Amino acid sequence: MRLGPLRGRTVALAGLLAVLSSPAVGQVASAHDATSDVYAEVTTAPSSSGPEDGGPDVVAVLDLEYDLLMKSAWLRAEAYEATGRDDQLAQLDEHEAEVDGYVTDRFAVRYDGEPCAPALSGVDLVERGERPYASLTYTFACDGEPEGVHEVSSALFPDAESFVHSTETIIRYSLDEEDGSAVLTAASPTLTTGEHRLLKQVGEFFVLGGEHLLFGIDHVLFLLALLIGARRLRDVVWTATAFTVAHSVTFLLAALGVVSVPAIVVEPVIAASIAVVAVVDLVLIRRGAHAAGPVRDALRWRGPAGSREERSAWDRWRLPVVFLFGLVHGVGFAGALGIDAAWSWTLLWSLLSFNMGIEAVQLGIIAAVFPLLVLLRVRAPRTARWTLGAGCAVIAAVALWWVVERLAF
Repeated sequence: MRLGPLRGRTVALAGLLAVLSSPAVGQVASAHDATSDVYAEVTTAPSSSGPEDGGPDVVAVLDLEYDLLMKSAWLRAEAYEATGRDDQLAQLDEHEAEVDGYVTDRFAVRYDGEPCAPALSGVDLVERGERPYASLTYTFACDGEPEGVHEVSSALFPDAESFVHSTETIIRYSLDEEDGSAVLTAASPTLTTGEHRLLKQVGEFFVLGGEHLLFGIDHVLFLLALLIGARRLRDVVWTATAFTVAHSVTFLLAALGVVSVPAIVVEPVIAASIAVVAVVDLVLIRRGAHAAGPVRDALRWRGPAGSREERSAWDRWRLPVVFLFGLVHGVGFAGALGIDAAWSWTLLWSLLSFNMGIEAVQLGIIAAVFPLLVLLRVRAPRTARWTLGAGCAVIAAVALWWVVERLAF
């Protein structure tokens, strides 16, 4: 790569290369691994349907990342490093007492304020996003008068254990003649039936969707690459709309189980989509195609005279390409919910509010970043060219690293 005599710029680019070669990039590349979700399905036990049974017993099926569970239970390396279904099931069987003790200390069911007695009744291994999860089935025996309420609490994989942070337990439940979904966090660890939870459920999944976009660094980098490639407000509006429509379609279909694409395919393609958009931006910047006129031109809905002849191939193909990549990102968004249930109105509210959270954060990023890009291009075009070019180079390099890492994994 020929940089010429521009020493200051050479130093800046060398600094970027140093960042790319540092261990921090590995940490960024595995940002999704820095936290974990627990999936729980909690229902009334079939044998607890009559008033004579007192408090209805509860069945809870918990899915927890296998290696994280074994580490958190403070087991030896051979337990959490085991690979293959047979070996992992053997380790779960050998260390059943330790695993059971860890889970029941942190996941509890109460009925009318009194704790229900847990009993581990089944252990299995399932895959979620190409990762092994221990699937533990518990029966909770509850005492008390009929017509009471259940409370479900989760404090699994807390920050204090230092293995992961910000763990959330995503629950689907059918208890006390009430169906719903909930997201349990350290700040709000308990679900109580009979609370008219619909509005709270919508709020929980709205926040969950916003967090998934904001802390999903791959989606943020894709959005930033799209913004760098947009010169006018019209570009931003149409690009964001195409991305939103596309990912909303596949998100809903994938979350409902209508569309199923393995994570081993989705994750590398998401990374590749970031690299493609960043490289296109970099090429256009080097050609001067991102030069900006007055601020009013950037805010016009229609470009100035002569702009049709100056349109690049990327201007003509941006929307279909972004739409195609948006379809793939939608499948990635759906993976955060781990929902494979049949259709229900309760599930629809959860999906819609999750998607609204994604859109709210996306619009916030656009509102904060695009005006700054416009001002930078107008006030300091030379600085904008080198700054945005360096930013695209970093985004492309990180995305290509993700492609290699995710294919290798």
